[in-house]
Amino acid sequence: MEFGPHLVLALIEGAVTAAVLALTASGLSLVFGVMRVVNIAHGEFFMLGAVIAWWVTQSIGGHPGWGFAAAMVAAPLMVGALAVAADLTVLRRLSYDPERTIVATIGLLYIIQQLTLMTYGPEARPVVAPFDARIALPWPERGAEGWQIGWPWGLSTTAWKLAVIGAAAAMVGALWLFMARTRAGLVLRATQADREMATAFGIPVERVYALTFGLGAGLAALAAVLIVPIRQAHYLMGGDPLLLSFVVVIIGGLGSLPGTLLAAVLIGLSDGIISVFFSPTLAKIVATLMVALVLVFRPQGLFGTRAP
Repeated sequence: MEFGPHLVLALIEGAVTAAVLALTASGLSLVFGVMRVVNIAHGEFFMLGAVIAWWVTQSIGGHPGWGFAAAMVAAPLMVGALAVAADLTVLRRLSYDPERTIVATIGLLYIIQQLTLMTYGPEARPVVAPFDARIALPWPERGAEGWQIGWPWGLSTTAWKLAVIGAAAAMVGALWLFMARTRAGLVLRATQADREMATAFGIPVERVYALTFGLGAGLAALAAVLIVPIRQAHYLMGGDPLLLSFVVVIIGGLGSLPGTLLAAVLIGLSDGIISVFFSPTLAKIVATLMVALVLVFRPQGLFGTRAP
């Protein structure tokens, strides 16, 4: 194939990465924006979503769509409930101190990871997608009769990858509507802007923090459910999502949802293109360099604001 068709496939792979990364990083950004907590265990909540998706789909027989639909509901709820419990029993007792919560979430990371290893095992296990038909992609070609639309051999993608892009975009849009148009979103934004003032107006800040931590973890689990038919469930799969999520929120601006979405698109597309044409390792190096440039020239991120 020529360069153009290869580029189309690279853009599709990058769009899948960007879509899942936008959902995962939105959870991390939301937790930091509202709670000022750097959640090092965020990648393990992602991993738990994939493992729970495997367990649910294996437990429910019949058409794969039924098990997957159940996993889309069960995994975010279960992971979110675990995160709420972690907030109530650990983070709240530390008064959400930034340094101590970092240490606490590192400990939570290893606890979740090792418990998953003991119960789930070390194997990478696939989850069957509800549908996975291949779709041939057209490409313009110039022949003896001029420009024509053709279907080069090998230029195709799976329907599930396109569904992942659409589903993640819809969920990110729903998150934006929740934050911008609902009373609960207003409470979250008020708590983010000024905790003391929110407390003075009678907002139960500690309850808001618990629900925010659960929502952030649930978003990571939801992203994992979408991607697990492509990448399989494994107890060590939380490392890359955690790293890339931090890259995204640093570039976009800590606590900024618009910045997170823009950075996720930039990182996802660059990761897809560089991984296809060069190597995945080079893609990670480029992402790291982008973070370094942002920290040097715009420490607050693309959409962040400087601390007073």
